[in-house]
Amino acid sequence: MSFLRNSLLAAALVVGLPAAAQSDMSAAERAALHAEIRGYLLENPEIIMEVIAILDEKRLASEAANEAAIVTDNGDAIFDDGYSFVGGNPDGDFTIVEFVDYQCGFCRKSHPEVRELVEADGDIRIIVKEFPILGPGSELASRAAISTLISEGPEAYEQLNDALMALQGQVTEAALDGVLAAAGVNVETVKAGMSSDEVTRRIQETRGLAQALEITGTPTFVFGDRMVRGYVALAQMRGLVEELRATN
Repeated sequence: MSFLRNSLLAAALVVGLPAAAQSDMSAAERAALHAEIRGYLLENPEIIMEVIAILDEKRLASEAANEAAIVTDNGDAIFDDGYSFVGGNPDGDFTIVEFVDYQCGFCRKSHPEVRELVEADGDIRIIVKEFPILGPGSELASRAAISTLISEGPEAYEQLNDALMALQGQVTEAALDGVLAAAGVNVETVKAGMSSDEVTRRIQETRGLAQALEITGTPTFVFGDRMVRGYVALAQMRGLVEELRATN
């Protein structure tokens, strides 16, 4: 109700007098003006929707500007942390960063579409941030993925990333063993490295970055300098990349 009340006040300013001018009016004059404004709005309710649309547009623009500033302030940690997986075209003219949790249903849904976008475009650099937030299974999966990246390299990481995203249900120790074996990595080496200080450091730093970016869910993307929270369909991602390329 407060938003609607603010919208009505804004509408009053559109069709009435500024607040400063109203302060010079008598109580009777103000009452008459308010009655006139009320009558006008009742006769023309579409104005309320127009004002709400204008306010909403301004709010979205303000939020986008604030998020772009946050991205700029944390640019090095987002785009060049020195440890996150970098795929696609490393020299591409456009970068997408994705914060993922392997037990997130929308991450799993998004995964093949992100891959299709990157492969079809050919000029996109994709960075994956391991951000386990959905319980012990998520932590297991991310630790295995990071350990694989450290010990086996980016190609093995990418294969495991695909396999974990294709996994149905919860990630358990048994399920993870099967996925690791199917991905062709050295299971013993990867599992031995999962509890290392380096793996822990990377997860903690990514969590710190997520806090700075006010990320509370997955998937969360950074397209260029724009934050995108939640699942985005392939067609929308393509449109966003095209839009941001044209404006940068």
